[in-house]
Amino acid sequence: MIIPGEPTAATAYWTVGPEKGELRREDLPAPGPGEALVRTLYSGISKGTELVVYNARVPACVAGEMAAPHQEGTFPSPVKFGYLSVGIVEEGPGDWPGKTVFCLYPHQDRYIVPVESLTVVPDDVPARRAVLTGTVETAVNGLWEAGPRLGDRVAVIGAGLVGGMVAKLLGAFPLARLQLVDVDPAKRAFAEALGVEFCHPDDALPDCDIVIHCSASQEGLERSLQLAGDEGDVIEMSWYADRKVTLPLGEDFHARRLSVRASQVGVVARARRHRRTAADRLRLAVALLNDPVFDVFLTGASPFDELPGVVQQLSDGALGALCHVIEYPVIEYPSTETTR
Repeated sequence: MIIPGEPTAATAYWTVGPEKGELRREDLPAPGPGEALVRTLYSGISKGTELVVYNARVPACVAGEMAAPHQEGTFPSPVKFGYLSVGIVEEGPGDWPGKTVFCLYPHQDRYIVPVESLTVVPDDVPARRAVLTGTVETAVNGLWEAGPRLGDRVAVIGAGLVGGMVAKLLGAFPLARLQLVDVDPAKRAFAEALGVEFCHPDDALPDCDIVIHCSASQEGLERSLQLAGDEGDVIEMSWYADRKVTLPLGEDFHARRLSVRASQVGVVARARRHRRTAADRLRLAVALLNDPVFDVFLTGASPFDELPGVVQQLSDGALGALCHVIEYPVIEYPSTETTR
């Protein structure tokens, strides 16, 4: 049991230098009016963005835009960064205590946030799977940006976490064709688990109405332009951080009137911005996770106290993962009863 009103100790993961992370202890104050104390059950490592932070590659010109909602510190370091956290409300207003919630919070075993920052996890969504809420939200925003229509021909390039998530959601659309494209033949089994056709870039079919690019590679973006049909749309969901990308914008780019549009989850896609809030988008995302097939995105797990080493292994390539889950221990509070 917790002791309401008493300070609570917490431990958080910080990036403290290029390729260097550590766990830091801190004291939390008692939650104020409208705030909740959350005990973390699981968090997920969003490998692409978090490794950019870990390797000190966030460009200064977008440091403000790339800050996570509850980030502490500033880029490049020290910074407390992350945004896939699921926990139990231990203390809060009204009927919040006891609810399982998702929050865009860094890797930390306990934290205090306004209840408006919490998304309730439905009873039919397991807490572990709910760490994917933030990634589903990214995919939802990308599809709002793309606006697929009945009978469209669509290719998703890059069968990673985001690309796979986009392809999974597109599988529910009445499309004429959907292909998940990747250079790695081992991704075929992943695509089959999602119920989506897989193909190598050389074998992907052209004349697409929409190509959604998620490979974060120059070659993938070039292939996206080749696969898009005349006046087709390429939706760029990759983030290249500080890497330079060169594109063939001569050749037939203008003659075919192609469009390349960026999608970024920091704001609700323009097509829905006036009718949906970010909170609406999160509620939709977590509700979609009632499908057990999403478990295929959870490709490993480690205890919280091993997190610094896990991030290093992900950075080195020694550990492969789509979404690696961090498991938090249950900490027992001392009883408030007095022994006589």
